[in-house]
Amino acid sequence: MTDLVETVVENREMVQPNHANMLDVAHGGNVMKWMDEVGAMSAMRFSGEMCVTARVNQMNFERPIPVGDTAYITAYVYDAGSSSVKVRLIAERENLQTRERERTTESYFVYVAIDDDNTPTIVPELTVSTEEGERLRQEALADDLGRAD
Repeated sequence: MTDLVETVVENREMVQPNHANMLDVAHGGNVMKWMDEVGAMSAMRFSGEMCVTARVNQMNFERPIPVGDTAYITAYVYDAGSSSVKVRLIAERENLQTRERERTTESYFVYVAIDDDNTPTIVPELTVSTEEGERLRQEALADDLGRAD
């Protein structure tokens, strides 16, 4: 069994001009790609298996990430099925000079663990052993249910 806090993955991507649109802010497709990569790392850390993206829940781009800032992305597993892994993803823009951060995007991705034959495989049970882990899980479950199709 893997504990929720062990699945937390954080990463930064410096927004360069080649990542930007005509408004000199990160192109939404790049932000989504970065989120998907960090989410997959969290799912693989949890499952111990390769994971592929199965679903992306609603994704709203609330604020831009300007060229020169970093996209600070946090992911963690908050629920799991037999072979599926649910990951909450939060992207923030971060000014490295001031250390100011502001949430830009949030989404919930579902990954499927696969074996060497690319067939869905069983994942362990998610455990939550800390108050912080329980807080994160409850936040994700409440938000995910509120966004369900």
